This record gives sequence, structure tokens and C-alpha cells, in this order.
Amino acid sequence: MSLEKRIKEILAQRLKTSLNDPKRKRAAVLIPIFRKGNEYYILVTKRTEQVPQHKGQISFPGGSQNPGETLLTTALREAQEEIGLQEKEVTILGGLDDMFTFSSEFLISPFVGFIPYPYPFNINFKEIAEIIEIPWSELTNPQNWREENIKKRGPFSIALFLLLSRSFNLGGNRQNLKAINRFSLSP
Repeated sequence: MSLEKRIKEILAQRLKTSLNDPKRKRAAVLIPIFRKGNEYYILVTKRTEQVPQHKGQISFPGGSQNPGETLLTTALREAQEEIGLQEKEVTILGGLDDMFTFSSEFLISPFVGFIPYPYPFNINFKEIAEIIEIPWSELTNPQNWREENIKKRGPFSIALFLLLSRSFNLGGNRQNLKAINRFSLSP
């Protein structure tokens, strides 16, 4: 069974945790997965220093929900705005549990989607500095992860780092990547 079919099956069989907090701004992200050759990859972006939130951070394409749109629509719209990924090119596999961010008070709904590769990305360089492709085998290798205690506002929290050719502080994405890591299986 292909990885995308396995993820879709697992997500369909579980109850997604949906959170509600009227004090927090709603947002959504798309977690794009693609196959390049014989290996699966996950796509993340590095945000520019010009954006109002999450400057320079590693993130999934996504952003704030507009009035009247669903959270899935938000994730797909933001992916198009940030990296030029067309909605019709994304096969939604399902949603992960809602999560809070600690640095910006957002309540985020993540959606996992399979995308074609190669893809003619059209990067919005006002928001996105670069697209980063992380091989699935590197993502699911426990030797590539490091946790550190950091102090931002208030108590210490855990920062999760993915150690590849360079180290990435994954910030709020740690919950999404840990959830995705549960799907580790040989494609």
C-alpha cells in the first residue's frame, strides 16, 4: 500500500481533536507530501523576515482564516498564495488534531495533502524565503531529532530540532511532525 493511501486510511479511522477558543485567531496549514523517485518527501517553507508573524521560522504553508471560509479552504488558499500550489493539484488525505501555538496565540488546523512532483512552484518571496524538501526517511529516523529546553515567555518549553544537512528549529510544527512521524512505514 502506498504511503498516501496508508495516511488517508489512518486519518479516516481516527477521531480528530477539534479545539475551540474564541480568544485565539483561527488558522490552517497544509502539510504537503510528495513522491520524488522512489522516496516520499514532506514540504516545509522558511518564512521571510518581512512577514508580521513567525519571522524566519520553518513552517507549513498556511495562515489566518478569512471570514466565511472553511479551515480547509484557508489552508489551500494560503498554499496558493505562498508557494503557488493550485487547489486542484492537492489530494487531501485528512486532518490532524487542532493545536495551539505559544508564540502567536493561534489555534491551527493542519491538513495533510498529497501533491504532484515535480511541481512548478511560484514562491511569494514577500512571505517565503525558500521551500525545503525533507525526505520521509530522514523525518522518520529518530537519530535526526533533538529536543532542547528553551525559555521564551514564561516557563521553559521544548524545542524540537530536525538535524539534516542543517538544523531546523521546528517551533509549533513539532506536534504536526510528531503526528506525521506515526505514519512511518516503508512505502
